[in-house]
Amino acid sequence: MNDRKLLRTGIIGTVIAAICCFTPVLVLLFAAVGLSAWMGWWLDYLVLFPALAFFLGLTGYAVYRVKRKPAAQDDPGADAAEIKEAS
Repeated sequence: MNDRKLLRTGIIGTVIAAICCFTPVLVLLFAAVGLSAWMGWWLDYLVLFPALAFFLGLTGYAVYRVKRKPAAQDDPGADAAEIKEAS
């Protein structure tokens, strides 16, 4: 998985988990399909908060990898000599 795709996945997952944790979107969605009994305290603490922490960590890792990588490696048109000089 390349760094940009990893970063995009982390950001999208973080946003979705944050929306479900901090807004009533998930409560309304579960109520619409008749599963509102599943909306106990455990859903936030055992599912959504760990998912949010995972995606925040994934985003941080992806940002670290993108910033650490030399600019020449991002360019698909760069030849091998330019990449070796940048390293």
